[in-house]
Amino acid sequence: MALRRLCGFSDGELMRSDCKPCTRLMRQTAGIFTVGGGLGFWVLCRLHYGPRITVPRSLRWAACGAVSASSSTALLVRLFSPECEPQNIAAYDTKK
Repeated sequence: MALRRLCGFSDGELMRSDCKPCTRLMRQTAGIFTVGGGLGFWVLCRLHYGPRITVPRSLRWAACGAVSASSSTALLVRLFSPECEPQNIAAYDTKK
């Protein structure tokens, strides 16, 4: 699924064995951007609605921001990270 091979950025070699596996890298990135997306969209909601803000509305914006930011960054990591190339997933992402 990685686009690195299609774009010509990949040489098809295996990564070093001490690198993070793709699944852990995607999970950590999504976790970080969940918090950042939630806070960012909460601020946008406060700026957009001003004094008309309500708690359910701000929580809805924060939840949508968290979901959209985490899923989009996890997808970008999956598509462009060298750890997520097929040969590295087959070698290092196996469940033990």
